[in-house]
Amino acid sequence: MLSHPRAVTLALHILWIAMAQAAGQEDREKTTALKDLLSKIDLDELMKKDEPPFTFPKTLEEFEYAFNEHGQLRHMKTGELFVFNAREDLHRWNQKRYEALGEIITQYVYELLEKKCNMTKAFLPVEATDDEPTSFIYLSPDALSNPSKLLVLIQGSGVVRAGQWARRLIINQDLDSGTQIPFITRAMEENGSSEEHVLYVWDNFVSKAAAKNVFIMAHSYGGLSFVELMNQREMQVKNRVCAVALTDSAHNIWLQETSKGTQDWMQQHCCNWVSSSEPLDTPLDPMLPDCPRVSAGTERHELTSWMSFVSIFRFFSEVLEAKEDEEAEETSNTVTTRSSSLKIKHQDL
Repeated sequence: MLSHPRAVTLALHILWIAMAQAAGQEDREKTTALKDLLSKIDLDELMKKDEPPFTFPKTLEEFEYAFNEHGQLRHMKTGELFVFNAREDLHRWNQKRYEALGEIITQYVYELLEKKCNMTKAFLPVEATDDEPTSFIYLSPDALSNPSKLLVLIQGSGVVRAGQWARRLIINQDLDSGTQIPFITRAMEENGSSEEHVLYVWDNFVSKAAAKNVFIMAHSYGGLSFVELMNQREMQVKNRVCAVALTDSAHNIWLQETSKGTQDWMQQHCCNWVSSSEPLDTPLDPMLPDCPRVSAGTERHELTSWMSFVSIFRFFSEVLEAKEDEEAEETSNTVTTRSSSLKIKHQDL
């Protein structure tokens, strides 16, 4: 009689285990069926049905954002930081919007490099074919000619482009922390600008030279440096310089705020040989009221000086000859006037 309850208990245990196993098998079958159902559903397509189109503004102004005087990106109306989650539960759309803003900021940084830092693009490979992929770097005006120092800046990989350290820092913090511009401007300050260099050479060497007739030849950015020299030492330049030959000069009398006197002097004493498809020395329409523009006989910027070589020295010779004739005429007039004066005095006596 004592063994009968134990037999019942054993049977119950077996029954309970069997029931649990059956329930577990049923759960696994449901899970498998659910996975099969989900595998047949394209979640990306399902999400796209609820997403707005990936159409975003093309400029910072259209985004209603701008960089303030501290280089911080702020909303133009609220003054708030950039908000990543512009729409709740639309992570993909928010990410695409963030990437669109990032591309605009990349172009904005390029503009800063070119306008604020006066840098130019150099495309790679140097002699790429039409079907060959290309890239580019930025160079300062004297990057390849400065014999003293050269600073090379290399950003990381990913979405960052030339001039950037981190896009996230540009958007969420400021331009100084996220771009290479502070490094560039500091290097330029330590190196000294081309304009400062020309001014220093004038003050310490050219102005003290014994030469009676000074001629200047300036190419590209050198033309801008010369005009800046005139802005700073106008009367000295006018008194010492006979003629100035420019080749594809980068100067701009409006942006550099030159005086009317400087503009008039440049019209009489300067000539700019510019890249053009016209034959050498062909007069071209003046873009600004400063100096005459003539063709350098080439469309290649770097060749303008060499192609104008003979014309430039002929220009110098003609200016010098005209100056010497003028001085000789002035001397003759002085002698004639003095002789006439003595004759009158003699007659009076």
